[in-house]
Amino acid sequence: MDRRPVNRRERPHQGEGSFPDLTSASWGPGERERFVSSQQTARTSAATASGKHGAVTVAHGSYAARAGLEAMKQGGNAVDAALTTALTQVALTAGAPISYFGIMSLVYFEAKTGQVHTMNAEWNTVAGESDPLSIPGAIDFSSSESMLGVGPPSGRTALVGGFMKGVDAAHSRFGKLPFASLFHPAVEVAETGMPVNEDLAWMYALRRDDLARLPETRETLLKPDGSAYRRGDILCQPRLAQTLRLISEFGSDYMYKGPWGEKLIAALQAEGGTMTLKDLADYEVVWADALVAEVGNGLSLATAPWPNAGGVALIEAQHLADVAGLVRGPHYTESSEALRKALEITQVMMLGHFSPDEAGRLFPGLDLSPEARVTRAHAEKLWALVKDGSPLSRWKRNAPMHSDDVVAADAEGNIVAITHSINCALWGRTAINIDGISIGDPASFQQAQVAATPPGGRLSAPTETGIVLRDGRAVLGFASMGAGLHQRTFQGLLNYLRFGMTVEEAINTPDFFIPAIDPTTFEITAVFPAGKFDHKVLEGMGITWKEAEEGDEHAFLGGEGYWVAVERSTETGTISAASHNRHNSDAVAF
Repeated sequence: MDRRPVNRRERPHQGEGSFPDLTSASWGPGERERFVSSQQTARTSAATASGKHGAVTVAHGSYAARAGLEAMKQGGNAVDAALTTALTQVALTAGAPISYFGIMSLVYFEAKTGQVHTMNAEWNTVAGESDPLSIPGAIDFSSSESMLGVGPPSGRTALVGGFMKGVDAAHSRFGKLPFASLFHPAVEVAETGMPVNEDLAWMYALRRDDLARLPETRETLLKPDGSAYRRGDILCQPRLAQTLRLISEFGSDYMYKGPWGEKLIAALQAEGGTMTLKDLADYEVVWADALVAEVGNGLSLATAPWPNAGGVALIEAQHLADVAGLVRGPHYTESSEALRKALEITQVMMLGHFSPDEAGRLFPGLDLSPEARVTRAHAEKLWALVKDGSPLSRWKRNAPMHSDDVVAADAEGNIVAITHSINCALWGRTAINIDGISIGDPASFQQAQVAATPPGGRLSAPTETGIVLRDGRAVLGFASMGAGLHQRTFQGLLNYLRFGMTVEEAINTPDFFIPAIDPTTFEITAVFPAGKFDHKVLEGMGITWKEAEEGDEHAFLGGEGYWVAVERSTETGTISAASHNRHNSDAVAF
């Protein structure tokens, strides 16, 4: 299939005529070697960087952060930097936890207008799926292996992803650099190769059998002898490099209206899927004004509106912290009572997983609409009902790893925050790969959510990505990911907004994970990283707790949250970035 599908992507851009080279050849002596090395290491504290011209921070992918910074060094803005970074992150991971056919949530503060824009490029359901509850698949969180899913592979488990549509749309609306230049670092990674790091090697070890199931996936992602890549092996992705070149030339229509899309639909339908070319062609990103709420101290939070359930949850949680007095007492790391409050407040995010009828039975008479949940009045009523033990929690009394984040800021005061994901466990059990692009199986564990969404409609999303404003100017951009993203966002924002911490301090302060749930009794155990909390504080909570050791892959990959942020001083213009304090995260600036 070698015909060229759609109109060449030709759009005027500021500075067009010059075509910047964002590959590592332009970074300067020793820069490629430095960031290839940092790509292989794991942090124990947040990386930090500051400057006046621009900054980028990531939860994973040090090399990608440096690629994004180069976009600003060569005349691009924060949007160019963030998109370049996100594109490179996917290539670095071989499409395992994130994908070019995954999803994206973007929040952007535009300095010249003072407006916060949000872009939803999340999943669309498949219009022809008539019985979502029968979609095969399930996930069991009892072990790393069972997290990868059970049940037969099926093309019905795929949803319509908007990542590349989002890249195209965000660049078309706000980017400065030529579109093709944003792809340079990702193409370089795919073509020349990158050493496999420990995280990716672990993913390969878990998924090798699934990756070997289909000929194209096996040829694309495994070694010629069919074995999995190991740490230190050089992974090249020539098919992906060629696909990215075509997308950079023809835009996202190459995927959604062209040859790549035709190959995708044929592969899914061969596996029993009902997705059609019309599902792809009909996909559009959703631009909307931000959901904004005052959170005290002259600050406001701007985040993605409904159907982004995460935006509602993060605002609700900050209001609950205020109503509960959590912001006026000792820090939750120093007080058993405060820590118990923090745990109860973050459990409220489970409201987003219940139907209106189910939520109504738990809290009869309480308005649980998205519009109500972001008000302080709602928080006052809700806290009165949960302060003595939330019905959303079943604490045992005493006696999805599949995402990435980017935040970028530039000298003009623009700040953009992105969370993007494959939203399944590492490539997905069905393990379809089309010309180097991995196709996840997010419907294999979201059958109920798909059933509650109109056919061809937009699935709700849990991402918590946003901007903090003071007097109408952006002072912080943040993004979060991981199964414990709500817990991590709550803690990071609380530390920054209420306890006056810098972003570095907010991230390095001990954090608690999403609780562990017993699949039989549904009792909940609080989970903390080992050695970070005073045991007297933990014992005083009155609930069962456990510590996760650094080597406990299930706890750290299945329970922790990630939060990265960039702050900008409106007085001095200094931009300060901080990354996640684990994994190969990084922050860069100039």
